[in-house]
Amino acid sequence: MGGFGRRTWAALLASLTLAACEVQAPVPVAPPARPQPAPATAYTSPLSRELADYYARVERDLVAQGLLRTDGGGPDTPFTQRQLVEDFIRIALYEEFSNVGGFMVARQTRSRLHRWEKPVRIGIEFGASVPDAQRRADRAEIAAYARRLARVTGHPISVVSQGANFHVLVVSEDERRRLGPHLKELAPSLSPAAIRAIEDLPRSTFCLVFAVDPDGTGTYDRAVAIMRAEHPPLLRRSCIHEEIAQGLGLSNDSPDARPSIFNDDEEFALLTTHDELLLRMLYDPRMRPGMTPEEARPVAEIIAAELMGGPA
Repeated sequence: MGGFGRRTWAALLASLTLAACEVQAPVPVAPPARPQPAPATAYTSPLSRELADYYARVERDLVAQGLLRTDGGGPDTPFTQRQLVEDFIRIALYEEFSNVGGFMVARQTRSRLHRWEKPVRIGIEFGASVPDAQRRADRAEIAAYARRLARVTGHPISVVSQGANFHVLVVSEDERRRLGPHLKELAPSLSPAAIRAIEDLPRSTFCLVFAVDPDGTGTYDRAVAIMRAEHPPLLRRSCIHEEIAQGLGLSNDSPDARPSIFNDDEEFALLTTHDELLLRMLYDPRMRPGMTPEEARPVAEIIAAELMGGPA
């Protein structure tokens, strides 16, 4: 991995599920602004330009090692019905991080099944530093991905211009550090710890998403995803795919999941065929928000057998 690696982690934080993509790297320092329309000439700070160079090197190194694949898996990445069930239980019903005294601690913990029951309405906002060409590309990518997710899950998922409940913010390093007031407008339930995690995001974290379960029932009603504007195209697409899918309820990682974006190994950049099956299982009507791993497992076995064509 050449020293690089992405970790996706999830944790309950005051009725929030948090998931993020990370690489092992130093922590940068900076300050930003609320997303707003692009000026005639977008300004990027020296820090933001330095980060853009850094992430470009990260992407080149990963691709050179055969990682960040975009093929969705193939003959070299077979998986069985049993593996699909185990991956589902680990990714949908466990958390990778826990909130201990207001701090996120790496600790695998049991959780309950989380997903959306109301339609998911994705709103996209850009920081003033993001140029128009990148905005157009990101909007097109997110809109196409939303259509794919809606088709896979059978759940209403779309990009909207108003009335959003799943907010995707594409911001620079400087802009992100002043997002606090706007984050409280978008998701009043976000705790100070959650806002601090966003504003103090280390360079090693590519992107992250908070999904809000206000009643503790396993039903999300709001989410906020943060995408770095400094990412080159493939890393940005990778963040879009993973964070939006995690914000739908696949909040954990598993080192055994393959082919999958829900894995720390960076092998796949974009949602795979395996991951589509996980989403179909999550949004199957036989699954219910709030299920425990024990309650979900027999249902997962039945659905996986139907999806894979094997015996239940």
